[in-house]
Amino acid sequence: MTDLDILDDSVDDHERLEAELVAQDRDAPRVSMADIDETLARKLVSDLVDDGVVMAVAGQRVLVHEPSGEAFDSIRQLAVFHRGWSAGRDAGMEDE
Repeated sequence: MTDLDILDDSVDDHERLEAELVAQDRDAPRVSMADIDETLARKLVSDLVDDGVVMAVAGQRVLVHEPSGEAFDSIRQLAVFHRGWSAGRDAGMEDE
């Protein structure tokens, strides 16, 4: 390899960046369906509806998570999604 090739070689930089991103993903909080039972999901979604974060679509049995625009037909999936969405948003605010 010539001296110029050594300067142009960015493979090590790319590998370091990729390793750092993987480490950040591993550090991110995780939420699973097992963490939220049906009773907790109903309470959480009820609170979200009261706070205006979730809107029920009349006649379609669908709940829309307003901040993200995602629609759900399962209260439990919505609760898990919101927990993960909140954790991701909070982690982003800590980075700033």
